[in-house]
Amino acid sequence: MQLTNTVPVNASPELRAMNAQTGRAALELADARPDVVVTACLVAIMAQGPGYHCTAEDEITAVLRAEGSRAAVVSSAGALLDGIRALGAARVAIVTPYLKPLTQLVADCIEDAGIEVVDALSLEVPDNLAVARLDPADPREHRRRLDLSRADALVLSACVQMPSLPSIQAAQEAAGLPMLSAATATAYRALVELGLPAVVPGAGSLLSGRAGAGGQEGAGPGQP
Repeated sequence: MQLTNTVPVNASPELRAMNAQTGRAALELADARPDVVVTACLVAIMAQGPGYHCTAEDEITAVLRAEGSRAAVVSSAGALLDGIRALGAARVAIVTPYLKPLTQLVADCIEDAGIEVVDALSLEVPDNLAVARLDPADPREHRRRLDLSRADALVLSACVQMPSLPSIQAAQEAAGLPMLSAATATAYRALVELGLPAVVPGAGSLLSGRAGAGGQEGAGPGQP
């Protein structure tokens, strides 16, 4: 998907600087002997280009193993791709809080993984702290601004920082379309890595307990 009137940009210096701290942060966590380590800024990873989530996960794993930790490693970027696949979706629409060029980078990473992005909505909130203060009920209305006619699923928030959990189940039921977010996908992957049931009531199809089992809860043609 190519967003209109945008030119994709390389990762900002701030995002590159964040990624540069990954090894140090993993080292500091290693002696806590966690069972799972999660790197949870989706755009910092996807802005580095398609497939970078694998590089980031491998780098964290290497640091942990060198310190004797056997923790599983999850990135929210990789988890979102895994979550979409677990729903059996080949085409998705996405909502992001990012400026359009960053949304384009996210869409590029999703499409590189073989998943078509049929539509995208950029809320264009430049302040990361303001993203966290967005009303978690708003995504119920955001989905109305997307063309869901060809979508198999909707990523109601492609950003862990952007709250959307109170909206996921209600939006899913209204649209008749499976819903997930970067946050629910990360929770799903962490629960799977822990060997625990990936079930959170009221959190959409991915955490319904039926994802990846050959069915799509709430699947159906999207409605405006």
